[in-house]
Amino acid sequence: MFRLSPTIKGILIVNVVVFIMQMMFKSLGITEYLAMYRLDSIYFYPYQFFTYMFAHAGFSHILFNMLGLVFLGVTLEQVWGGKKFLIFYVLSGMGAGVFYALIGLAQTSGLKSDINEYMVSPSPENFMVLVDGHKKYFEQIEFRGGMNIYDFIDEYDENPEMYKSESVSIAENVKSSFVTRYGGRVIGASGAVYAILMAFGMLFPDRQLMLLFPPIPIKAKYLVFILGGIAIYMGINQPGDQIAHLVHLGGMVFAYLLVKFW
Repeated sequence: MFRLSPTIKGILIVNVVVFIMQMMFKSLGITEYLAMYRLDSIYFYPYQFFTYMFAHAGFSHILFNMLGLVFLGVTLEQVWGGKKFLIFYVLSGMGAGVFYALIGLAQTSGLKSDINEYMVSPSPENFMVLVDGHKKYFEQIEFRGGMNIYDFIDEYDENPEMYKSESVSIAENVKSSFVTRYGGRVIGASGAVYAILMAFGMLFPDRQLMLLFPPIPIKAKYLVFILGGIAIYMGINQPGDQIAHLVHLGGMVFAYLLVKFW
């Protein structure tokens, strides 16, 4: 019979208790209090680098994170001992949050600056420069009637005065979606769980793991490469994704450094 190790059991209980409180007492704003906000947000406080990893967005979110914690973490705790595993879990989870916050701030600082500059002097030419410089953000904006951002630019170029205010609204929408709310509320143990995966892959690279979807075996080292690659690609190319891929990547980076240090 599969038995939980003491530290894993404690982490699991804390996460489940916090999740139950989130669901039962939503009016108290527990999720908002525990979540990690972007560094330049008025809602950011340093304690959030620790608390964000114990809150979750829904049942499937906590379920898959806790499955990863249990199936991979028990082996690591047996190798390291409970105290060392707990230090690893907390440091890698916090490190993932710091990584995500810093990279997120760097990714959006240029966009924020360029949008603010456009607000001062809106014109078709300046709007085209703004869009060309930040295509991956503006191409995600939805328009009426199946239009895309370049269809709008054509209309804006033909009727500058008519579409100037709309161009400003579009820029403000992009700023709100990818700057103001980027990293606006990050929660979950995913960073720490991805750190556990990285450590497991480093210590037991040829150990066979069974995936849930699809249910096929794969060596730990290959799973690390695949999920790490996905985190890098999605973090760079899908900045507005609801999944915090850079937290995953940050967890793996900090896990690599910690394991090498130890």
